[in-house]
Amino acid sequence: MDKIRVAVIGAGVVGLSTAVCVAESIPHCSVTVIAETFSPDTTSDKAAGILSPHFSPETPVNRQRRWFEDTFAHIFSIAQSAEAPDVGVQFLSGWEIFKEPPKERIPFWSDIVLAFRIMNDSELKRFPQVTFGWMYTTLLCECTSYLPWLEKRLKNAGGQFQAGKITDFWELDGKYDIIVNCSGIGAGALTGDTKIYPIRGQVQKVHAPWLKHFVRLGDGTSYIYPGISSVTLGGTRQENDWRLSVDPPDSKAIFEACCAYEPSLKLSRRLVELVGLRPARAVLRLEKEKLQCDGNQMYLVHNYGHSGAGVSFHWGTAKEAAQLVKEWATEIRCQPIYTKSKL
Repeated sequence: MDKIRVAVIGAGVVGLSTAVCVAESIPHCSVTVIAETFSPDTTSDKAAGILSPHFSPETPVNRQRRWFEDTFAHIFSIAQSAEAPDVGVQFLSGWEIFKEPPKERIPFWSDIVLAFRIMNDSELKRFPQVTFGWMYTTLLCECTSYLPWLEKRLKNAGGQFQAGKITDFWELDGKYDIIVNCSGIGAGALTGDTKIYPIRGQVQKVHAPWLKHFVRLGDGTSYIYPGISSVTLGGTRQENDWRLSVDPPDSKAIFEACCAYEPSLKLSRRLVELVGLRPARAVLRLEKEKLQCDGNQMYLVHNYGHSGAGVSFHWGTAKEAAQLVKEWATEIRCQPIYTKSKL
């Protein structure tokens, strides 16, 4: 029997992880990733890569917890392996601080990360204008190394890659049996989804090897994330802002804000500045859809709208998307007539 042909649109961390999960969990599928850009030019490559699930409250907490738990377990297993540095994965401890205590003093993910606890008064004195905070150990996953590793893993599973921009799902009619839409911010134009919008994020990479702990302001407007070869300073959260060029006033504001929490950054050396558009949506879209046109059917799985939680949720949502692909594949294979020419 012919294999089910699956196309995954998008080669960021969500698209590649979804493609890997499909290829490895559904043996009778062939998987092709179609994308306009690949690493190191994706939005994911610009992310700091911290596993910290700050997301929209409209998405049910039980789903967020499952996605984060699955992702943390996946990255944890890499962190425990000899290849962790090459994959861009490391453990990272630090402080998340608040000017005013949050509504929920114990977040739903507190028992998933390691060594979570509320900061004591002496620790809080280290940071100006702060009244509350958490300390915990999480994981950092640098996508500039992780995405090439996912690409290699997909190739080993028989996956293929194709460069190109898809502007209409029906362009793929007859070529693939199931389309998985992981197009990120491009999903708005591709699907007509008016609920997705960009949140512009600008960051700086600096050389400051003496920093070993992260610092994150609770609302995500300022953060310091030490990585394997550089430290990421952020950031901006500018809604409906499509600018992809570096903004000098933002650069100045980011650096000054981070120096307020970590004065030693004044001795750091700036390496590069990056801008990316987070694909924001009140509720992450992860569902099946069937399109019909002129008697033809198209089987879709949507997996987009992760906002700034793409790295935090990627493996969990990929596993769920792969399950939805498996459901479509079962339906297709159960059809009275299943041949390539008819699909």
